[in-house]
Amino acid sequence: MIHTKVRCREITEADVEKVADLLTRGFVGRSRNYWMQGLRRQAFRPVPEGYPRFGYMLDNDGEPVGVLLLIYTTRKHGEETAIQCNLSSWYVDPAYRNYAPLLTKIAQRHKDVTYLNISPAPWTWPIIETQGFRAYCRGIFFSVPALARPPRWSKIEVIPQHIKTIEGLSDDETELLTRHARYNCLSLVCRTPQGAFPFILQPVRIRRGFIAPPAMKLIYCRSAAEYAACAGRIGRLLLRLGKIAVAVDSNGPIPGLAGIYTERRGRKYFKGPHRPQLADLTDTELVLYGP
Repeated sequence: MIHTKVRCREITEADVEKVADLLTRGFVGRSRNYWMQGLRRQAFRPVPEGYPRFGYMLDNDGEPVGVLLLIYTTRKHGEETAIQCNLSSWYVDPAYRNYAPLLTKIAQRHKDVTYLNISPAPWTWPIIETQGFRAYCRGIFFSVPALARPPRWSKIEVIPQHIKTIEGLSDDETELLTRHARYNCLSLVCRTPQGAFPFILQPVRIRRGFIAPPAMKLIYCRSAAEYAACAGRIGRLLLRLGKIAVAVDSNGPIPGLAGIYTERRGRKYFKGPHRPQLADLTDTELVLYGP
């Protein structure tokens, strides 16, 4: 069948309702409210100038028949400010699948942008690698932080949504923690004699038929070493919240922590000039749309 009116263009705010309908059809198990919440968050967040707010769609005479959501952010790499793009949810109606390459081609055309794919299905790994992506995270370390000894003279603070300053943290990190608290994440600061250490965690979605202990996902920390140092204090707080494990993006077991490392899931890819930092999933689909 020939579709003469199909074109690829940016998604606008006027398209959001129909895009949510398309994604609801395409992703079984994801409600329309799930997509609308994420699209609303994309509508109000800052986006680097010159880049699309939502991503791109295949337009068939005004109706979306394919979509690729993109989440652009700025990232600091030393003194340099760089652009990062999370290639998020992708779906094309079956009758229009021959137009699908248009979406990926236009979405990845910027050579100075670092593109991320943080949720690839295992069967797609070889395909992604042939497209020039490289794995920066090969697995997940399921840690049990309460088994670690808390650092001496330490305490843990839960950061509320609208606090203006956090002692010991920069303005940028303060805004990062409060913003993610508004995204229903758990933002924490662990204070030790060595300083103040920020962390962001998010409840893990338990998939149907998958049995796991109540867990959190580590969305942000400065380094795995800082998480390991503060794990005992974090773990005791999480126990009070009914959580046992913390899943950490990793390329191997984390020294000083009890847990299990697996490469059966959790692989994450990038393409572009800057290798992403492990355990930094801030402002990605996982946060904006939810687990």
